[in-house]
Amino acid sequence: METQKFSYDNSIVRAFLYATIVFGIIGFVFGLTAALMLFYPELPEFLFGTDDTTINSLASGNIQGLINTNGALGFGRIRMLHTNTVIFAFVCNIVYVGVYYSTQRLLKTRMYSDTLSWIHFWTWQFMIVATFITFFMGINTSKEYAEHEWPIDILIAVSWIIFGANMILTIAKRRVRHLYVAIWFYLGTWVAVAMLHIFNNLEVPLTFSGWKSYSAYAGAKDAIVQWWYGHNAVAFVLTTPVLGLMYYFLPKAADRPVFSYKLSIIHFWSLIFVYIWAGPHHLQYTALPAWAQAVGTGFSIMLIAPSWGGMLNGLLTLRGAWDKVRENPILKFFVVAVTCYGMATFEGPLLATKNINKIGHFTDWVIGHVHLGALGWNGFMAFGVIYYLVPIMWRTKMWSIKLANWHFWLGTLGIIFYAVPMYIAGFTQGLMWKQFNPDGTLLWKNWLDTVTAIIPYFKMRFLGGLFYLSGGLLMVVNVYMTIKKGSFQKEVPAEAPALANIGNRRKEGEGLHLWLERTPILMTVLSLLTISIGSMVEIIPTLSLKKSVPTISAVKPYSPLELEGRDLYIREGCNACHSQMVRPFRDEIVRFNGKNGQYSKAGEFVYDRPFLWGSKRTGPDLHREGGKNPSSWHYKHMYNPRQTSAGSIMPRYPWLISNNLDRSQMVDKIKFMKNTYDVPYTKAQIDTADKWADNQAAKIVKDIFVEAADVKKVYENKPKGELEKKEIIALIAYLQRLGTDIKTTEIKTASN
Repeated sequence: METQKFSYDNSIVRAFLYATIVFGIIGFVFGLTAALMLFYPELPEFLFGTDDTTINSLASGNIQGLINTNGALGFGRIRMLHTNTVIFAFVCNIVYVGVYYSTQRLLKTRMYSDTLSWIHFWTWQFMIVATFITFFMGINTSKEYAEHEWPIDILIAVSWIIFGANMILTIAKRRVRHLYVAIWFYLGTWVAVAMLHIFNNLEVPLTFSGWKSYSAYAGAKDAIVQWWYGHNAVAFVLTTPVLGLMYYFLPKAADRPVFSYKLSIIHFWSLIFVYIWAGPHHLQYTALPAWAQAVGTGFSIMLIAPSWGGMLNGLLTLRGAWDKVRENPILKFFVVAVTCYGMATFEGPLLATKNINKIGHFTDWVIGHVHLGALGWNGFMAFGVIYYLVPIMWRTKMWSIKLANWHFWLGTLGIIFYAVPMYIAGFTQGLMWKQFNPDGTLLWKNWLDTVTAIIPYFKMRFLGGLFYLSGGLLMVVNVYMTIKKGSFQKEVPAEAPALANIGNRRKEGEGLHLWLERTPILMTVLSLLTISIGSMVEIIPTLSLKKSVPTISAVKPYSPLELEGRDLYIREGCNACHSQMVRPFRDEIVRFNGKNGQYSKAGEFVYDRPFLWGSKRTGPDLHREGGKNPSSWHYKHMYNPRQTSAGSIMPRYPWLISNNLDRSQMVDKIKFMKNTYDVPYTKAQIDTADKWADNQAAKIVKDIFVEAADVKKVYENKPKGELEKKEIIALIAYLQRLGTDIKTTEIKTASN
């Protein structure tokens, strides 16, 4: 058969590699900034200005500079910038590096279309920049790992479809009959992420000329769809494509074949089948139906088997090559990455069990667990791939092996100094929250007792982040110098015989999986079906059965002012630190509700679009906040939390007091909720929405002036009605509403 000549395209790989490095460093800096703010919440004041004489500031001695930022450096916004940069800009870009490099070589063909490759590159990078701009401005949906508003959601979907089309069309013109295991993982990833992204981000824009949208799902239904997406974003963005990279680059770097072909088959199919079911384990003891929680736990425990199968397949590939690990920093990164993958995928199922979940959930233990995977598995795999590719693509040797080894050890120290303190902090939080005195009162009644107890661990975590970032900066230097002394090869000449057409029918004696490997369309469809089974079983009953969310007649829709306040709460990212889910534990009911309170019920959230149950408690739960503190306390707390709560690590929000509330769309929001989601507002309520909001604002301001003479004095010489116009009043209206629909003297709890 005639040999065909062609070339591999390295330019698209180079572009994604540069993006990976740049956005990786930016993501690490965002993470370090968020870590710093957890023990130095005065950072924005230090940078922009403050009226607090105890704080040195780089700006002039007033708070106007901080007000002018409008919260751009608020912790809630920085945290979502960090997570999204690491996931979508760092990990996704390194996945594209690996896919575009390995796919061409595994299939013995150039990518189907250079044009599609570059459209994919630029749309993805534009999406990242748009995310930075909108998140800094407070434009977000608050949904974990899916905070983008609807125009960016559409852009992500378009870019992902272009990527998938280019990959599938490349497979169609391959010169290799059977698909290698890495390609299986790329295809499974593409199918799963497309499904997850589209269904989780179904939302309706308030107007097509603006950014604001509201989720198609509400309350408990939104929660199960979000964590079906959120957990599987970890599965199919941070895990399966990186496993594809492992299956290609680890054997290449070790110069050894993959340990077991059969184990690869079991690993792939069992992983994509089991992983998709595990999402509800993020919602243990919440207002989610019990059957969904049980399913999440069961499949999470089953997940250990395929995950460890993949880990062992990776590590055992190094059999006979461990002497190379001592010499080769690339293999060092890969070995620690695969080990961290194994540790994280053992710990995750443990955290899904109810006994451990009730202690670990909402604590920093989960943060430590996530970062063991992100820093160890994702970060170290990325570093290994970068160090492997740069010398090859620039046709030279790595500039400094010693510097790469320094990077490895700094990164490893960073992981240890990050994860271990967070584990200790999480155990401390979970156990302190649950301790009672002999007389039945909480031992640690003040929430700040648990916060101040873990400040030293926050500082150690910051040190770990510094180590990790320092290693990343050494990599930048090493890569730059390697590129400088090398010569980039844009077009790599190659040759291979054309693939003979033998038809798609299975041949006599041909193994089932070998047949699947040469029928990529069938493999893709089977991957979709495998992933869809668990999705349909969990999602469809929850969304379609009305009885899965019992109606509570006392629960009423939000008032116009409360709805505006809720949108402000989302804008500032408050649910990054505060949950709104009182679980059925004696300690939580006593702590957050008092003796007349109740744990959270699914029927209380039917008007919440999106849900705001949260995933971490840096501050206390707010679901029963209404009436707990006077309105003047909320006013002062937002202006300076340390005035009301000594030792608080909450940042200040003075712009809420300075800014007038934009009420231009307030009535439209009420009409939208009525017309789109059938929220039971009456015509009279819609017609008098402005008056309704005016009266509620006036009542709150009146209460503030009665409760706080000092605040009243501030507004004495200002026009009447000045305070009523401010954003802070809408936020107070929302906070004072939380949990007030249900009042009872009867306490019912699950076993504590």
